[in-house]
Amino acid sequence: MESFEQVAVQFEPMIHQIIRSLNIYQNQEDYFQIGLIRLWEAWKLFDPSRGNFLTFAYSIVKQGLIDELRKTRMQKNSAVTLSEEFWSSVESVYTFQPLEKEKLLSYCSSLTQNQTIWVLSTFLLDLSTKEIAAQQGVTVSAVKAWKKGALIKLRTTIPQN
Repeated sequence: MESFEQVAVQFEPMIHQIIRSLNIYQNQEDYFQIGLIRLWEAWKLFDPSRGNFLTFAYSIVKQGLIDELRKTRMQKNSAVTLSEEFWSSVESVYTFQPLEKEKLLSYCSSLTQNQTIWVLSTFLLDLSTKEIAAQQGVTVSAVKAWKKGALIKLRTTIPQN
């Protein structure tokens, strides 16, 4: 049988034809190299008593390229792209920062103790009115009154942009 270099030159158009038939338009050089490798494997494995080399080589090369396409597609599918929804939930995850508490407390100097509890529970601990009421052992309307009083005082003391 002839050398592989001669086989590669002879079957190069076949590899290009298979690449076109599989609609491979990106990374054609890479797929051509894979086709050459598969052609070499076919050349090494071929048994002349079992049939025609062209048919054998065509099926080996084409299957190799299909396998590579599948592998590439699986890698793309397994790559996780995080959605905007994920990033917004990550950003909203609370991490305790002592400076935040000090900053909030600096705004609360004119508030009553209950109004300060509402500010800290709402903005630092991210609790709802109902959760604050349950935690403090008071009614929801009492917490709403703390909120209303705190907001009125904060609007007058904090400069607005």
